Amino acid sequence: MVIEEIETKRIAVPLKKPFKTALRTLETAEAIVVTVRCDNGLTGFGEAPPTVVITGESMESIESAIHYVFRPALTGMNVLNFESVFNTLHRATVGNTSAKAAVDMAVYDLLAKKMDVPLYQYLGGYRKEIETDYTVSVNSSEEMGEDAVQYVNDGFTVLKVKVGKDDIEKDVERICEIRRRVGSDIKIRLDANQGWNAKEAVRSIRKMEDMNLNIELIEQPVRASNLEGLKTVTDNTGTPIMADESVFSPADALEVINRRCADLINIKLMKTGGIYKAELINRLAEMAGMECMTGSMIETRLGISAAAHFAASKKNITRFDFDAPLMLKEDIIKGGMTYEKNRIILQSEPGLGITGAGVCEEVFE
Repeated sequence: MVIEEIETKRIAVPLKKPFKTALRTLETAEAIVVTVRCDNGLTGFGEAPPTVVITGESMESIESAIHYVFRPALTGMNVLNFESVFNTLHRATVGNTSAKAAVDMAVYDLLAKKMDVPLYQYLGGYRKEIETDYTVSVNSSEEMGEDAVQYVNDGFTVLKVKVGKDDIEKDVERICEIRRRVGSDIKIRLDANQGWNAKEAVRSIRKMEDMNLNIELIEQPVRASNLEGLKTVTDNTGTPIMADESVFSPADALEVINRRCADLINIKLMKTGGIYKAELINRLAEMAGMECMTGSMIETRLGISAAAHFAASKKNITRFDFDAPLMLKEDIIKGGMTYEKNRIILQSEPGLGITGAGVCEEVFE
């Protein structure tokens, strides 16, 4: 099962409405689709979106890493010797985690296809259905309230609300409006995307606790590098705090765990460089008694299928943030996991179950 070729193709899909966070505003989902072909006729697929403000990668840098670093390093390797393949992939260059993730998920797709099982079973098979939240972008309180009501009416019972873009008091107003509009039965989790500082985060989280806003968790309240600030927020509030951008690697996770800087960790394949390292992070967290969430960037159903298969396979991953394909004006991916309102159903076909993409069929021949 020798790798003969690694190919790439650009895709772009407009979003239904702009996606706004403390870090960026996005109107179009772009990505590099990766195809890994083997000598036995099997083909594996992966996806890497450019997220310059988080991973530092652009479309150009992803293509360059795959074509000029990973392709020559991996061509001729036997996929069945996957420990060697993944170590070669991760040692080939520093960083470039999304580019690595695209190749990684394509290799896992191949391995599961070889075993003739869906990827979630190959990885452990804990469950085949999961529930995703839906993200409310940063806007005015009124617009965020209206969006929240729409998503609840669409069948979502967990909302991930983006905050941290401007004054923290405005964030509290936004949360109050959303809670007023959706009622007390809907779970609300917040994502500040590094937008607060530690002191204001503690003050405002305590205020929200006193107001009984019933926030499930707060994700990455402070800058990624500010682990002391993250620990300060965790130690001085009752609401669970989750590390996201602070954890890219198993070494990052170990630091957060040992210092108890957070209560939970958000694992994203585009940060970890794929499933291989994501599994290590989850195992570290599980050993420490720390649950994980698996999230994503703005990806198509190709990348989300890989993340969902990984997340569904692990008992310790208890929360899921896989709404990105639902934000796109068009679903260009054929095959893979499917949505039933807030539920994600994993397919029974081998691997990722991906068979095509409407705008780039030639990639999936």
